Amino acid sequence: MLDLFRMEVEAQAAILNENLLALENQPSSAKELEALMRAAHSIKGAARIVEIDAAVNLAHIMEDCFVAAQSQRITLTPDDIDVLLRGVDMLANISSVENGGLEGFLQENESEIAATRAEIAAILTPGAEKKERTGERESQKSKVKSQNSSSSLSPPPSPSPSSSTPPPPVSPTPPVPQSSIPPEPPEAPAAPEMEEVPSIGNSSMLELFRLEVDAQTKILNDGLLALESQPDSLRELEALMRAAHSIKGAARIVAIDAAVNLAHVMEDCFVEAQKQTITLAADSIDILLRGVDLIQNISQMEPAELGIWLKENRQEIETTRQEISAILTPGSAPVPRKKAEPANGQSDTGKVTAQEQTAPIDAKTETQTDASAQQEQQIQSAALVAQTASAKETSAAKQIVKSPPTSIGPAKESKAAPIPTKDSNKDRVVMVSAENLNRIMGLAGETLIEASWLQPYADSLMMLKKRQQELSKVLENLQEACGKSHVDRQTENILKAARDKERECREILLERIHTLELYAGRTANLSDRLYREVIASHMRPFADGVQSFPRMMRDLARKLGKQVNFEIVGKATPVDRDILKKLEAPLTHILRNALDHGLEMPDDRIAVGKSPEGTIKLEATHRSGMLAVTISDDGRGMNLEQLREKIVRKKLASPEMAAKFTESELLEFIFLPGFSTAAQVTEISGRGVGLDIAKSMAHEVGGTVRASSVPGKGMNFYFQLPLTLSVIRTLLVEISGEPYAFPLARIEQLVMLDKSEIAVAENRQYFTLNGENIGLIAAYQVLELPPSSFKSDALPVVVIGDQSNRFGMVVDKFLGERDLVVRPLDPRLGKVQDIGAAALMGDGSPILIVDVIDLVRSIDNLLNTKDEELQQVSDDDGDGKLIEKKKRILVVDDSITVREMERKLLENKGYMVEVAVDGMDGWNAVRTNHYDLVVSDIDMPRMNGIEFVGQIKNHPKLNSIPVIIVSYRDKEEHRIQGLEAGADYYLTKSSFQDDSFFKAVIDLIGEP
Repeated sequence: MLDLFRMEVEAQAAILNENLLALENQPSSAKELEALMRAAHSIKGAARIVEIDAAVNLAHIMEDCFVAAQSQRITLTPDDIDVLLRGVDMLANISSVENGGLEGFLQENESEIAATRAEIAAILTPGAEKKERTGERESQKSKVKSQNSSSSLSPPPSPSPSSSTPPPPVSPTPPVPQSSIPPEPPEAPAAPEMEEVPSIGNSSMLELFRLEVDAQTKILNDGLLALESQPDSLRELEALMRAAHSIKGAARIVAIDAAVNLAHVMEDCFVEAQKQTITLAADSIDILLRGVDLIQNISQMEPAELGIWLKENRQEIETTRQEISAILTPGSAPVPRKKAEPANGQSDTGKVTAQEQTAPIDAKTETQTDASAQQEQQIQSAALVAQTASAKETSAAKQIVKSPPTSIGPAKESKAAPIPTKDSNKDRVVMVSAENLNRIMGLAGETLIEASWLQPYADSLMMLKKRQQELSKVLENLQEACGKSHVDRQTENILKAARDKERECREILLERIHTLELYAGRTANLSDRLYREVIASHMRPFADGVQSFPRMMRDLARKLGKQVNFEIVGKATPVDRDILKKLEAPLTHILRNALDHGLEMPDDRIAVGKSPEGTIKLEATHRSGMLAVTISDDGRGMNLEQLREKIVRKKLASPEMAAKFTESELLEFIFLPGFSTAAQVTEISGRGVGLDIAKSMAHEVGGTVRASSVPGKGMNFYFQLPLTLSVIRTLLVEISGEPYAFPLARIEQLVMLDKSEIAVAENRQYFTLNGENIGLIAAYQVLELPPSSFKSDALPVVVIGDQSNRFGMVVDKFLGERDLVVRPLDPRLGKVQDIGAAALMGDGSPILIVDVIDLVRSIDNLLNTKDEELQQVSDDDGDGKLIEKKKRILVVDDSITVREMERKLLENKGYMVEVAVDGMDGWNAVRTNHYDLVVSDIDMPRMNGIEFVGQIKNHPKLNSIPVIIVSYRDKEEHRIQGLEAGADYYLTKSSFQDDSFFKAVIDLIGEP
């Protein structure tokens, strides 16, 4: 139980910390106060269950503070929040003590806990003097200092400036020889001025600076990487010079002198390289990349944090500037690097500081240990770029890394879309939210459907034309009859006028039909073009998702001491933006694995007759209406026999079975969670999670991934993914007289099943497909629709599944395939069980698209846990009843401690128990499964207990389920509220200590 308490405190303490920090900016925010009150309430309840009174008292007084703030009796000041944060730390420390040492810990820290509780209690009395609270804190602190240091609860607060020991004077940066650094222009201030906080009059200007830096640092990164293979490329040098110049100008506008100085000296380097005065070698590019990272870090700082960050990293910025300046004088000695010592350690902005990322220029200037540690940090930064960068274009399609491994600068995360460069002015980019694009997609789909209605309407007018022709014939016959009957002239004139009018109407109708047909054709063409353009707006070039990979591969190769020719083919291939985003993490893992484990060291490659430089290729193309992404290398490949042995060693297959596996079957095992062929785990790879992520991602979007290998020649990974998630190919079926759509990529097989092939076991029907028994169920029962009758001998069955299960769903009939524009459901509906999205048919009628993954879970629950008799889909009756099962209870509570305690108590009595984490989760569960009893808390997120019970009692099929409410709220008004909602019993959580809880359960559903 103490472990559960520990988990509860860990979760709730995170909520307390996050919302207390948010409260500093919005002291009266009802949303944060509500979350804080709930978190403190949950900790109090969990502590009460494990009988830790100190934690109960602390959480209780904190809850009182949040309740008082909610009612606006008090306002929490920053000082109050400091006190409350100390309380959170105290609770976290109490929960982290090992089981045997808790009593001793509480005794040793009794005075500290009491002092903290008193300080929090003082918040409830705003008139209390701060001096009294501070004095009490100091007196308690002196007591704690006399105790064993191992039992201290939290680090002492930072000393105030008045009480801290003055730091030793910082000696000025030694002057660099004049010959090694070109003269600085007047507009570039000296380094010490960086201590001053930049004066930025408008925060929007800083945002523009940030966007400019994001765009230009991308150009700098790509250009510097390309420059390694072509050091004298004037085209790349021109782009680099312009990018540095743009950053310098933007930094000058917002008065950030540190960025001005860095960009200025970088620009000088590129200008001199253009003049061929210097040549930028690999080591020089490392230094310039460090400068790029520093500028990127500066741009990501918030205005309030920028001045502090610049002070803390002053030494690092100046050292980097001097190193870049030294590039201009090739004969000068390298500038020694010194780690800056920030005043308060790492900045609390959550961003990595420059000194943490930067590695030394030369191994001689630092110990080997420091170089190795910094190299690891660089690779982690490079991986971060590969997962998060979102800039628009990549200029280098091919990167060749031939230099020996040296220290390199880290890559910094890029968050904003780039500003178009000179080469792409015609292709302007605007920022549009995904929500707006989805709405436009929906409207374009509706326009296409409405336009398709015009032609059928024009065709329907042809029927009117036919009727008019019949009317003309009748009038003609009438005129002939009148001629034979010798009618008077007046009648003849009337008849002639009628025929003239009929002829006039027919001509007008023909003209209007022709005009309408032309309009229908134009409208259909325009709406189709609009629809295709909107679809195209959801697509992005493949380059957008992989633009940071060349830098990552370069840095990783240099760290590992390998040489790699990294190629990206098909950068212009359009890819759905959602798929492209999901691809970044899997591709990062596979590329890192290929470089770390796939490619051999240069000496090893030479020994087997290969080039010392390995090749890794990433290719994207459209093939057969799908997106094909291939990652290939020419490394050592996969040793299939070692893989076979590992499978047997991990007991994933018997030796006899493993011996029969084909190559493709063996390689399927590398995609299993936790499976790794690496001999050791490194910072780069070997944990067995990368390929599992790749498999999960492909399955999530309705695609596949597979691998192939030639030992000694290399390995390939093949992704086959849908081109877009906005339009999907579906199979339309009829269930209970209504159409439903199944994503075609999620369907494993379609079968027309003869009833004679259906077998029954334990009242569960199944059939055999390819030697495997497939569970069978009626689709209407899973979707809770009116029953369908299956009278024909052949049943239409849709076979679906996941990695663990396969099931057959009997539908009324197959309606055919159709491309549908996916329309997300209204978010107010929440997650609709078994339904993923919606679409509009050609006639404008809506259709629901099923969520196959959700559907598989629902079928599994229905077949394995349903108590009432399942609907038979054949004439075979089986034994007519299910095997006897235990009575099932659903426990709904957002506290893991309470949930697990109730579950164990009920299971020990013999009941079958399932749990839900909140009211919404519980509501989905009761609609999917059958339960004999529901036990619910009241205070829960998303849907509280009162609403949850009301939903059950208002549902015609669920209102007979008995409900027990168990809550900490013990007032009479709360009990009445719960009973009025429909609960059969209202108990407090103290009922766990006696038999009242079990008596209520037995009274409602009887013994297990």
